[in-house]
Amino acid sequence: MNSRLPWGLMNSSSTPCAPDQLHGIHQAVIQWFSRAGRDLPWREPACSPWGVLVSEIMLQQTPVVRVLPIWREWLDRWPTPADLAAASPADVVRAWGRLGYPRRALRLHAAATEIADHHDNQVPENHSELLALPGIGSYTAAAVAVFAFGQRYTVVDTNIRRVQARLFSGKALPSKTLTAAETRLADQLMPEDIAESVKWNQSVMELGALVCTARSPKCDECPVFDQCAWIAAGRPEPDYVPKGQSWHGTDRQVRGAIMAVLRHSPSPVSVDLLLTDRAGAEQLASRIENPGQQTADMLEKLWALPAPLEQRERALGGLLKDGLATRHGDEASLPS
Repeated sequence: MNSRLPWGLMNSSSTPCAPDQLHGIHQAVIQWFSRAGRDLPWREPACSPWGVLVSEIMLQQTPVVRVLPIWREWLDRWPTPADLAAASPADVVRAWGRLGYPRRALRLHAAATEIADHHDNQVPENHSELLALPGIGSYTAAAVAVFAFGQRYTVVDTNIRRVQARLFSGKALPSKTLTAAETRLADQLMPEDIAESVKWNQSVMELGALVCTARSPKCDECPVFDQCAWIAAGRPEPDYVPKGQSWHGTDRQVRGAIMAVLRHSPSPVSVDLLLTDRAGAEQLASRIENPGQQTADMLEKLWALPAPLEQRERALGGLLKDGLATRHGDEASLPS
């Protein structure tokens, strides 16, 4: 095995490589981040822990470019947890806009209420208290502890897992789902110094987002190119072909179209209008009373979907079950 590579002790030691080699990797990636990292508002020293928490929830399965404008709007409108807690669920879901997975908006609202009521309107610094907040899982609790409070916790997202897989394991992609081995490796890679561990988490995550990407990695821009096990192995193909999440024709698409109607409607909407197609809508035209141009546009998009009645019913039923919509008789609306 080439002596320049850092994984010679991978199977014979509790650490993935020699301490001096690992320190060199830490420094190379952290220095790269200081030059190439994006200037994002939730990374600014002045950003509150609440701002960091909001960003972490919004960034789940949603790209930065879509999150940025909504994050700014939320922090302007609801600068503290108590401000968000005082808002109605309907206002919260409307403000979520098209970020997708709108249940996150309700979970964030529930967390804000808990913080306002039981933590003196301050995001808790204690990791176990963060983990106990409604809708906050292990990743988000660790990320807030690290990025808001500068604590030493291991953060493992998709970008970090991909860098680890290539740099240390020689694989094109990480496992389809997070494994215990990946978590152990992330723990072993963490610098002992607290400040350096925070920088490492942030830097390696950014490396995966900007350079070590899933489909077209920019290896010539990588600060640890000459240390990469995947490169040394000849860039082997992945063990599986990653599949993007489908959208067109799915229940998610229909749910999104129904949510768009409810978000833009100033009043409850007839359930029949939500469940019909364009042909059926012509027969129900008398039920539409000055909906406003935006609502009318959203209804047109919903009716245009080639979705059968049972799929529309299933999508609406899912929204009702998730608390993203409420039904009163023959009408539906956002939760009050």
